[in-house]
Amino acid sequence: MKALTFHAGPLALAQIGAQGLRAQDIGIVPAAAGGPKGLIFQALDQWMFGEWFPSAPRERILIGSSIGAWRMAAACQRDPAKAFARLGELYAGQRYTSKKPTQQQIDEVVQGLLGEFVRGHEDDIVSHPHHRLHLLAVRGKGGLAAPGHPRAELRGFAAAALHNACSRDWLGRLLERVVIGDSRAQAPWLRERFDAFTTHFSSLTRDNLASGLLASGTLPLLMKPVTGIADVPPGSYWDGGIIDYHLALPYAKAAQAAGEGKADLVLYPHFTQHIVPGWLDKGFPWRRAARANRHWLDNVLLVAPSSEFLRTLPRGKLPDRADFKFYGLDHDERIRNWTRAMREGQRLRDELAEFVARPDLSRIRPL
Repeated sequence: MKALTFHAGPLALAQIGAQGLRAQDIGIVPAAAGGPKGLIFQALDQWMFGEWFPSAPRERILIGSSIGAWRMAAACQRDPAKAFARLGELYAGQRYTSKKPTQQQIDEVVQGLLGEFVRGHEDDIVSHPHHRLHLLAVRGKGGLAAPGHPRAELRGFAAAALHNACSRDWLGRLLERVVIGDSRAQAPWLRERFDAFTTHFSSLTRDNLASGLLASGTLPLLMKPVTGIADVPPGSYWDGGIIDYHLALPYAKAAQAAGEGKADLVLYPHFTQHIVPGWLDKGFPWRRAARANRHWLDNVLLVAPSSEFLRTLPRGKLPDRADFKFYGLDHDERIRNWTRAMREGQRLRDELAEFVARPDLSRIRPL
């Protein structure tokens, strides 16, 4: 049984065919939103950021939404292996006293989680010698600019869903993308306008790191919008995955910017074989990035768990937010199964390390 699947754009496939998959060629690592699903990459992340990338130090842009942003913040800590282990422990260890916790209860648990995860590591994360962290969040406009109560927020996101159903571009009337990123990275491929969303760029600092991570993972309606983030445009902020769920971004522009013979590749550990642009696009398969903007992915190598691997996990699937409802207040059983899934993820790490050592192009499928 193969635990990993490999999918590549044409430029990435050609580069790997000619030179193998080399750490020095990886310039960008995206990390998707998806809640507990991201936990499956704990061992792979530990190896990639703790062993493989340090063997070929260079500037790399790490960009993520929601738990993807949290994973990339772990990668920037001084001891990434320890940081990923701690993130998994803290995220899996969430406990609530009610089957239907209130916004206040969820906010308190998540803020406590992030506080413990980040505290004492702020300077390491924002000043990493090689990694350039970028957090994605969304900022409300119109009825979502400053919803005064939960009903107003509900109406605003109902309108957002209707706008998005008509056209993803229309969602830009109610939500903006905000990138809170390392000011040392130029990243013209990201800064040049590429879609209908207004995008704001703000510098990542130790003063907005924790609140930026919180905003990037703040679920609409389940959690209160984040406000008062230092050094970013004022407003109400929510989960970056609403616009950038699987980070369908114009990565190929980075390869072009690198120049001939120096193409930057994108290594994307992803929990599914598809790239869905926004959270509200999950029900629209024709909006997948490989159909709508295939050329954006020319320099991307996506590695994802195989369906055979998924069947070996507890309940035959990745951990996900539905598990909170399924297990209810039996937190111990949920934590045991999520921890087991993270241990099983060691097979993903081992297969990627084996592929790096002995690339097998026959395993790569087109994106």
